[in-house]
Amino acid sequence: MYTTQLQALAAMSNQYGADSRYVLAGGGNTSFKSADHLWVKGSGTALATIRPEDFVVLERTLLDEMWTAQYPQDEDEREAAVLSDMMNARVRGENRRPSVETLLHNLFAQQYVLHVHPTMVNGLTCSKEGKEAMQRLFPDAVWVDACKPGYILALECKKVMDAYQAKTGKQVEILFLQNHGIFFAADTTEQIDALAQQVMTALDNAIVRKPDLEPIEFDLQRVVALSPVLRMLYGKGQPATVKFAANREILSYDPTTKSLSPDHIVYAKAKQLALPQDATAEQLKDAFEAFTAQNGYQPKIVFVEGLGMFSCGMTVQEALTAQEVMLDAIQVVAYAASFGGVSVMPDFLIDFIVNWEVESYRSKVSLAGGNTKRLANKIAVVTGGAQGFGKGIAEAMAKEGAYLVIADMNLEGAKATAAQFGNCGLAVGVNVSDEDSVKALLDQVVLHFGGLDIFVSNAGVLRAGGLEEMTKQNFEMVTAVNYTGYFLCAKYASAVMRLQHKYAPDYMMDIIEVNSKSGLAGSNKNFAYAGSKFGGIGLTQSFAMELAEYNVKVNAVCPGNYLNGPLWSDPERGLFVQYLNAGKVPGAKTIEDVRRFYESKVPLNRGCDPVDVARAIFYIVEQTYETGQALPVTGGQEMLK
Repeated sequence: MYTTQLQALAAMSNQYGADSRYVLAGGGNTSFKSADHLWVKGSGTALATIRPEDFVVLERTLLDEMWTAQYPQDEDEREAAVLSDMMNARVRGENRRPSVETLLHNLFAQQYVLHVHPTMVNGLTCSKEGKEAMQRLFPDAVWVDACKPGYILALECKKVMDAYQAKTGKQVEILFLQNHGIFFAADTTEQIDALAQQVMTALDNAIVRKPDLEPIEFDLQRVVALSPVLRMLYGKGQPATVKFAANREILSYDPTTKSLSPDHIVYAKAKQLALPQDATAEQLKDAFEAFTAQNGYQPKIVFVEGLGMFSCGMTVQEALTAQEVMLDAIQVVAYAASFGGVSVMPDFLIDFIVNWEVESYRSKVSLAGGNTKRLANKIAVVTGGAQGFGKGIAEAMAKEGAYLVIADMNLEGAKATAAQFGNCGLAVGVNVSDEDSVKALLDQVVLHFGGLDIFVSNAGVLRAGGLEEMTKQNFEMVTAVNYTGYFLCAKYASAVMRLQHKYAPDYMMDIIEVNSKSGLAGSNKNFAYAGSKFGGIGLTQSFAMELAEYNVKVNAVCPGNYLNGPLWSDPERGLFVQYLNAGKVPGAKTIEDVRRFYESKVPLNRGCDPVDVARAIFYIVEQTYETGQALPVTGGQEMLK
């Protein structure tokens, strides 16, 4: 029963939930009602992805009884009792938590209700002349002054809606909530669409100035100097994420502006930290700690005068949500200028939202994410990550919760790999043998994620050949990538890590070279490669000694031959072809002869795969008492001596 209506409800919810003009941080809610039941979005559920079976079902008669119930005068006791009655109104077997605005949804006579928080709408609802502008632009709509959410808001809306019906004989279709958002109500989703379009078009025509959100140039080195510090302060010993944004609206925004709506408090906190233009890392630390002590919570948003805005979160999504919500507030201020200027929430309401259990629950549900994975929320770079071992390692690390920067000369391939990881991936073009390119890579890592936990130096090249065949050019190219490239990567990765260590002395980080079994034993007619890998182990041991005091572990993994990978199997440039042509395998007449020769050298009778290397990397990261080691991953072909 009502299958068609619930499908329409889900479709409407998905449509508006995926439209950034209407929905902020996955919020908003929707409902459908029959004579007996109400289907409403659950608290913390995203409109963009909700399905027909995901809506919470309640008994309307039990909800109606709440209007005349006698509730305690004490706010906490009252809201707890209201929540209890609302939960008890759910149909038998329902165990999800309904939207806090369920009573208000039930109040509308129409079958479908859409409640959203469009930025342009809140430019009106958060303005000094908002009510007058609404009456002029939307004479059939109603306005509800700012009041405490939950039961008090529902009572106030009922009073306003009853008065409107008594005066006009009509049901309310559009309801504006001061400093909050808007409700649309109709008997079909098509009618909801028409109402929403009417409001958005009228507001678009009435707004004099649109906010300018185009990115602008900023001092990248200042961002790179501050982001890792902020990340360590916010994370308090756990991996966190810091995002940065700069545009003209951010630079002109007054960071002392008080909160404009409940969502701004829930996801970006009631206050933001503001720093002067020339603030140093030490001043950031002092200001961060003073802010936390004074307010009882850490700042999620940090403005630096003349530079831009940092947003913090324990996950990428949390940091992105904080950024999105703060940018929304900044836009609301710009839009409100068309309606007499901004009008912030009253202090009593700000204090109420800060401590309100329902909003705390909503934010926790909305931002919840699994953090039990082995590399959860760690920021990792994999060079040479567009293909081969590097791609496989990156994919395995992502499955364990890491955020991946795919760094490769093959930028298109890096983009394709990083695209698998969504907001948790980044592609950067890099030539590891070029110092400026490596420095630029680390700058982009810090700009995008805020810092660095794991650097996997995997990029490498191989040119086989004996002394007679090897050219100086090929020898130096192998050395530049495999040996010098590792040095450059360690140099600039460790600079970020040392900065993080200064502000979180117990935090552990890792630099890991993907070496080779050829770094453990000489390789016939492959000396250029083997020499670079022997040298890599020397660098690993030396870096480990130098960086131990900064809690940076430096280790190498030494894989066996990835016989199934492109390095070996490429039909034109693969090692099977190179080794066959170089005569490296005596008696071999075909590529298959070369493959069988190398498989026969492995006690476990197969080549090494990326997942084997990834598991070794997981061990290296998780352990806290090994550094300077070269871990064989060779199927027994090379063993520790």
